Amino acid sequence: MKTEESFKELLFNSPESVFYNISKDDKEYLLKNTECRSYKKNELVFLENTKPSGLICLSEGKVKIFKEGAGGRDQIIRLSRPGGFIGYRALFAGQNYHASAVSIEVSIACTIEKNALFSVMKNDPNLSFAMLSSLATELGVSNMRTVSLTQKHIRGRLAESLLFLIETYGYFDDGLTIKALLSREDIASLSNMTTSNAIRTLSTFAQEGVIALEGRRIKVVEIKMLQKISNIG
Repeated sequence: MKTEESFKELLFNSPESVFYNISKDDKEYLLKNTECRSYKKNELVFLENTKPSGLICLSEGKVKIFKEGAGGRDQIIRLSRPGGFIGYRALFAGQNYHASAVSIEVSIACTIEKNALFSVMKNDPNLSFAMLSSLATELGVSNMRTVSLTQKHIRGRLAESLLFLIETYGYFDDGLTIKALLSREDIASLSNMTTSNAIRTLSTFAQEGVIALEGRRIKVVEIKMLQKISNIG
């Protein structure tokens, strides 16, 4: 079983981490100002309109960032995977969170206290540029998703969302089943459609042999056809 120290070690010393190349002293300083905690499935990570206390880094599991829309229907804004940052926009803008975050499976997240983080970023421009690059990449993905959700029809939106889940989380060991067991409500929220439309369209995809359904498990049988549906929009 992994310990809090092992999660911190991964956060700061993984070659893929933005913190990998900072000095030993800065790493030790950030380590002392980082706390990790576990979240049960469907547990709140942060709530809309609350103030960020630091930079949240997802170490394990999956988290959805969502905003409540008209009629109480949620809209998933982002999905975070291990190694990703959560709630960074509000932190760097000096604002309260504009959305909420909930774990969609058992997850571990580590929070770097904001004053400690800002202190290191001011002294290490390489870290600041690495953070900018990471956040700009996230912004690019969000922009593409916004275009897709506003311009594509229902079939195209759902196909694009399934491809997005594949790109974000990959497959289980069979190489076909998407490694994200989302509820139909979450799939609908991710695709900007009603739950009934999501259920109906998933069933249509299954009838056409594009996917196979087994509870929350979605197996992609014809990836090229799914890509074609997404591209047609």
